[in-house]
Amino acid sequence: MAEYDVVIIGAGPGGYNAAIRAGQLGLKVACVESRATLGGTCLNVGCMPSKALLHASEFYEIAQKDFAGLGIDAKVALNLPNMMKQKADSVAQLTKGVEFLFKKNKVDWLKGKGRIAGPGKVAVTGADGAEVVHDAKAIVIATGSEPAPLPGVVVDNKRIVDSTGALSLPEVPKKLIVIGAGVIGLELGSVWRRLGAEVTVVEYLDRITPGLDEETAKTLQRSLTKQGVVFKLGAKVTGATASAKGVELTFEPVAGGAAETLSADYVLLAIGRRPYTEGLGLESVGITPDKRGFLDTDHGRTSAAGVWAIGDVTHGPMLAHKAEDEGVAVIELIAGRAGHVNYGIIPSVIYTFPEVAVVGKTEEELKAAGVAYKVGKFPFTANSRAKINHEAEGFVKVLADAKTDRVLGVHMIGPDVSEMIGEYCVAMEFAAASEDVARTCHPHPTRSEALRQAAMGVEGWTMQA
Repeated sequence: MAEYDVVIIGAGPGGYNAAIRAGQLGLKVACVESRATLGGTCLNVGCMPSKALLHASEFYEIAQKDFAGLGIDAKVALNLPNMMKQKADSVAQLTKGVEFLFKKNKVDWLKGKGRIAGPGKVAVTGADGAEVVHDAKAIVIATGSEPAPLPGVVVDNKRIVDSTGALSLPEVPKKLIVIGAGVIGLELGSVWRRLGAEVTVVEYLDRITPGLDEETAKTLQRSLTKQGVVFKLGAKVTGATASAKGVELTFEPVAGGAAETLSADYVLLAIGRRPYTEGLGLESVGITPDKRGFLDTDHGRTSAAGVWAIGDVTHGPMLAHKAEDEGVAVIELIAGRAGHVNYGIIPSVIYTFPEVAVVGKTEEELKAAGVAYKVGKFPFTANSRAKINHEAEGFVKVLADAKTDRVLGVHMIGPDVSEMIGEYCVAMEFAAASEDVARTCHPHPTRSEALRQAAMGVEGWTMQA
């Protein structure tokens, strides 16, 4: 048994950032993690390996389709085992990096499965089955989430896979069905489409990417359709039967009508994620999750004294950077500092091609709230750098308060917009007006000029770049 100022259960982005911050502030801290490596879902089987495959598959497709137009003659062949190896190597480097930071900041890694064993108590069960109970002045729940199930679709990670299985398929499918038109399904579907699969996306709703700005979502769907992705919207999946050779998937229109059956080599179930709190011992401190499994919090505090929660187990978007911010804020509050998270300025990105990056309110949300706003919009077709690079698809849209000109939301779809949304996050954090961005000099020629031009458009003085 050891006594700690803080014990964190879970070493994903929220947990490991919380642990490192606690160490930096001089707290005696431990982080419980049952995986063989640190980093949680994001580093091991989520954000990072998926981005490695998205990056590699994009290069593969560019080499196949675009090199000739740039005056480069090349023959390209896919080496899937090597692509998977570079993914694994990259992930290994990242997880070892987190382990190094633990050692540097004097964070104890308690290897095993953790549970709350009562007020101020955390029990850790190791691989050998032995349980050790540790005292903790504060406990932080950072256990993350897991893929949500769907009745009638049994994931075996052979023919019917979840997001983890889709990262390591042994072959490029001839046909892949993706259940769910959210971020995970579209990103992983994009990987395998680029590598040669015929991809069909089956979605219960009548649109893709629910919650995304509607104009941006429609533009993304048009782009993915042009790339060869087939969408079956307003479709309810009723079952999937796997065999050694493939999967038969049945679905029917949500609005009513005849059922259909599709055949594929693999099916990816990607209808979202749910909080992971199984066996966490919440009842020992009187915490009851809501009906969807989430934990209610107030600035990270749960209903139990000394117990905090961050990341995917709490309400809000299931994003690694949200968990990171919450982890740091909670530790600073525990240490007597002024930890804070601005939930109105948490960006979200879809790493398809084109990419989508958003922050703040959508037009639909502003209309529903009765907020008067102005729109500035600039297409990448009018951006010099995007045109020169043959990557001119998409736009930047800025929403500003009609009275104060304060930026309320920004929605981008286009090349590398994931790297540009941060400018507007900073602007919004400092309560900038669209004119502040419009009058800030940007380098020419760059794609980032589209950010300025869209801001100019709020007051109608956009200049074609």
